[in-house]
Amino acid sequence: MLSRTANRRFGLAVLMATMIVTAPALAADGAPTLSGAGLSGLWALPFAGILLSIALCPLLTPDLWHHHHGKIAAGWAALFLIPCAGFIGVPVAAYELLHVLLLDFVPFIILLTALFTVAGGVRLRGGFVGTPGSNTALLAFGTLIAGFMGTTGAAMLLIRPLLHANAKRQHKTHVFVFFIFLVANIGGSLTPLGDPPLFLGFLKGVSFFWFTEHMLAPMAVAGGILLVVFYLLDTLAYRKEAPEVHAAGDHERDNLTIQGLRNIALLMAIVAAVLLSGLYNLGTAITIFHVPISGQQLLRDAALLAVIFASLKYTRHGIREENHFNWGPMAEVAKLFIGIFITIIPAIAILRAGADGALADLVAFAQPGGVPNDGRYFWLTGILSSFLDNAPTFLVFFNLAGGDPVQLMGPMATTLTAISAGAVFMGANSYIGNAPNFMVKAVVEHRGVKMPSFFGYMAWSTILLIPTFIVVTLIFFNH
Repeated sequence: MLSRTANRRFGLAVLMATMIVTAPALAADGAPTLSGAGLSGLWALPFAGILLSIALCPLLTPDLWHHHHGKIAAGWAALFLIPCAGFIGVPVAAYELLHVLLLDFVPFIILLTALFTVAGGVRLRGGFVGTPGSNTALLAFGTLIAGFMGTTGAAMLLIRPLLHANAKRQHKTHVFVFFIFLVANIGGSLTPLGDPPLFLGFLKGVSFFWFTEHMLAPMAVAGGILLVVFYLLDTLAYRKEAPEVHAAGDHERDNLTIQGLRNIALLMAIVAAVLLSGLYNLGTAITIFHVPISGQQLLRDAALLAVIFASLKYTRHGIREENHFNWGPMAEVAKLFIGIFITIIPAIAILRAGADGALADLVAFAQPGGVPNDGRYFWLTGILSSFLDNAPTFLVFFNLAGGDPVQLMGPMATTLTAISAGAVFMGANSYIGNAPNFMVKAVVEHRGVKMPSFFGYMAWSTILLIPTFIVVTLIFFNH
């Protein structure tokens, strides 16, 4: 009988042999790009593998994942790059790697780091006690600002004041579940700063304020429904609290203080840098192995790096200590996303091939008769975003819809809205749908508040979010 190691080697040999047989010809457009026509679906297995690792390893092998998630991500990336270099060509592997790093990953991680750093330098103290009205007001405020400072930034800024306001309450788990729904997800739908999927769309050519114009109404409907439901549930829960909690709600009010105000100005600088980079085309500044890097990208990224430096240098050190600020979350995001961005290369190539690619059936389902079905785009994007990462999921369906920003902002505007809403909204369906979800859960549990289990949280989302999304579908995507 073969040993376990021999079985693995045999399986890897079969996989590589199949890839060799199904390796496509290169796209003949000058750059050594990977053509998706005829590309086997097996090339997308590393992408599926890294996403399943993100979903399951923290639950099944938490210690292994905590210490070695970067190595696991690197392993999946190598499982694509090595066969690609060996069987299709080193120039193709090198070009695709440089393309995704220079044009997608580096701008993406610089923006996230800037938002994370600036949010970590702002601290809110005092302000209110956790009554139903106050909690609803804070959730509404967080939902609005998430679109302009990012779901991660808004969540990390407001979760500690919310914990402090509700410290004396016994019935409060639902408060933080709705916080994840609204602030960590749905609120990030108004600008490319709000959530990573929309920033990827911005990098692909979608106008900065296009999302504000087209996502405002769906966000208002989904957010409005959830805020009303939250107020009713919180009112019922608040009635069960002890008399001293009610007395605090009636009489105690702390003075609201905001520390680190310089970071608010730096937040505006981030908005300005991203906005200006989308308004002015400075042409190609440099080209690295067929990969053109625009002048506006270089200036934007330089400005964001300057913001990071300024925030670290001029923010009082004690503020970050009180916010329990550390680089752990950003390091984890960077390690995982570099693997995701690399392994998604063949999946996107296959999707770009449309009816000639291995995912032709998916294309046919989303576009029956060649006509995009917006409702199907919304739910397909959303269901995958619930369990995988919503940023690459958005990218997959953006390319499935053609990948042309001019068409998607114009004649296919409803389709792009459906894809955007699915990616941003339904990241709230599970803890693993969006990075801030787990971050909020960890902060809340660290403060001694019990949060639902993985499947317990999904019970909340199924009961509350799915009906909300059905209403959104009927109003906006039932065409």
